[in-house]
Amino acid sequence: MKKYALIVAGGNGTRMESDIPKQFIVLCGKPILMHTIEAFSKINAIEILLVLPQSHISVWKKLIVEYSFSIKHEIIIGGETRFHSVRNGLDNINEGIVAIHDGVRPIVSQVLIEKSFAEAEKNGNAIAAVKLKDSIREKSLLGKTKNVNRNNYYLIQSPQTFKTALIKDAYLNAAHYNFTDDAGVFEEVLNKEINLIEGDYKNIKITTPEDLLVAEVFLALKTD
Repeated sequence: MKKYALIVAGGNGTRMESDIPKQFIVLCGKPILMHTIEAFSKINAIEILLVLPQSHISVWKKLIVEYSFSIKHEIIIGGETRFHSVRNGLDNINEGIVAIHDGVRPIVSQVLIEKSFAEAEKNGNAIAAVKLKDSIREKSLLGKTKNVNRNNYYLIQSPQTFKTALIKDAYLNAAHYNFTDDAGVFEEVLNKEINLIEGDYKNIKITTPEDLLVAEVFLALKTD
C-alpha cells in the first residue's frame, strides 16, 4: 500500500522562550524539522507532506536554501487549529496508509515508523505509546487527589498511523475539533478500537529548553 508521512509543524516558541518557531530552532547543526523529515525519508517509496502555517512557509523556504536541504516534500498550508491542519493535509493524499507525526519529534526511529505502517495495514491504525515510569495521582474537581495505578495509563506519542480511508472519514465527519490527537478523532467519530504499539522513550516532543539538551544526547546516540 502507498505510504504517506503527514508532518504537522504549527508550533511557536513560547514555551521554548524563543522568538523562533520551535520547529525551526537549530538542533545539532540544522533545524529540528529537517531532522524529522530525514527520519521519514528513510522509508522506501514514502511521500512526505509538511503542513505549516502560511506565515511560516517563507521562513521554511529560506531555511531550505540556507541548509541545502534537498529531501523532496510537499508543503501544505495549515489551518486555524491542529485539527484543521491535519484535515488540510489529509485532503492531499489518496488511498494507502498515512503516518501523522509531530514536526518537533525529530528522534523518531526508522524501526518505529516501519512498525507503525505494518500494524496499521493489519489493524487499521497504530498509535505509538509508552508506559509511565513515575507514580501518578488523579485530581478531582474538588481538588482532592488519589493514587492511581500507573500500569493502567500510557503516554501517547506519534506517529499515529492509519489507513487513509478511515482517518479521512473520521476527520470529515467530526462534530467538533477539540481533540488533542488523531487517535481521539478516530475513536470518537468511527467508534473503533485504538491499537497501541510500543513507542520509544527517546521519541520526545521538543517543547521546552531542557528538551533540546536531551534531544542533543539522543541524536548523538541515534543509530538509524
